[in-house]
Amino acid sequence: MSIRHYNPRRRHRRGISDRSRFFLYLILSAALLLQVSYPLLDGESLRVVTIATVYWGAAAMALHALLSFGARYAFTYLAISLTFGFFIELLGVSTGWPFGVYEYDPSLGPQLIGVPLVVPFAWAMIAHPILCVARRVTNNWVFLYGGFGMMAYDLFLDPQMVNAGRWTWEVTGSHVPFMPEIPLSNAFGWLLSGMALIALLHLALPRERRKQSASYTAVDIFLIWTWFAGVVSNLFFFDRPGIAFLFGACFGLFIAPYLFSRWLGRP
Repeated sequence: MSIRHYNPRRRHRRGISDRSRFFLYLILSAALLLQVSYPLLDGESLRVVTIATVYWGAAAMALHALLSFGARYAFTYLAISLTFGFFIELLGVSTGWPFGVYEYDPSLGPQLIGVPLVVPFAWAMIAHPILCVARRVTNNWVFLYGGFGMMAYDLFLDPQMVNAGRWTWEVTGSHVPFMPEIPLSNAFGWLLSGMALIALLHLALPRERRKQSASYTAVDIFLIWTWFAGVVSNLFFFDRPGIAFLFGACFGLFIAPYLFSRWLGRP
């Protein structure tokens, strides 16, 4: 009589090529370095860096999506995110719903029907990493978890852009805590629109990764840097500790379960 140990076969994914990895981290590094320079600039240089940061960040996340999940995922994700981002912003500037009454400044570059062309790329830049986090943390509430992440991200984005004069709000009622220049309706608008976008992406995009797949390291770096930069910049450069606390707490709550999952692993 013999005892045999059964070891189930595990699926092993090979990493991407060194060239692909180099280009991914090169583009991501460019986006992060542009963000580093943001508090140190003003005037035209700051305007150019603001726009460039969005395009480089969107490019880094789109390339990660391509290298991790394949062409179908990447192009579908871009199509949905860019289309949704444009039309939800068009609805916002035209009707004041769901965010509140606001207007974009011409400094953000060319506009189409009142929406700067760079703005949908900001939606695409954050949508892919938010979806990756939400899918790893939960199975049944991806849209809700992702919507909270989108709202938390805007707690850093909006006051920074308003302070730089990239857009202005009409505040007639309650405002976001520590942000009297931003109506509370904007936070609810981001929660609702974020849930809608993440729900669409979750339904449309495959979850299976490529056999030769990029790791989630680029997503980890992007999210951790976003949290770190938001807290540090508001504490030490913009002198807004309230925003640093609010964003740090909300976005930290969003990414903490994901990072613990990445660190500890899961079945």
